[in-house]
Amino acid sequence: MKLDILAFGAHPDDVELSCGGALLKHSSSGKKTGVIDLTLGELGSRGNAKIRLKEAEAAKKILGAAIRENLKMPDGFFLHDKKNILSVVKKIRQYQPDVVICNAPFDRHPDHGRAASLVNDACFLSGLIKIKTSDKGKPQPAFRPKAVYHYVQFKYIKPDFTVDITKQFEKKMESVWC
Repeated sequence: MKLDILAFGAHPDDVELSCGGALLKHSSSGKKTGVIDLTLGELGSRGNAKIRLKEAEAAKKILGAAIRENLKMPDGFFLHDKKNILSVVKKIRQYQPDVVICNAPFDRHPDHGRAASLVNDACFLSGLIKIKTSDKGKPQPAFRPKAVYHYVQFKYIKPDFTVDITKQFEKKMESVWC
């Protein structure tokens, strides 16, 4: 399935909190969107991995996302390494998004910056034909998104641009409350 926009989050809820309104805006205008969480958020202070998966599924429906997956990297300890980069490359090649959105490169939470770097590198590497990946045994063609954008979660970082989500704000907050 081809997606127009694929948003990555280090943790379940990163996407809802930061770019959920933008995803709502685009999905309501006919764009096909998806979300991939890198971790289960198992180190989070509230809830546990099982609860967070249920919350993520409920938020997916509210956001109108076509897919939501979790790569189950270890929360707090995932590495920016070949194995994890290739797992993201496979998802980019599988869904062939025109646009990828991911965590901010600089953030208070160490997972967020690491996730931004990992996803950014995977977006570039996914376009290299010499990197071989497969999906269900079938070779995946090289593919590179047209753009990669980073979302910010804290007010002390000034974004390069903003998206007006006034009309989507209430529904975005529904997804956050999941």
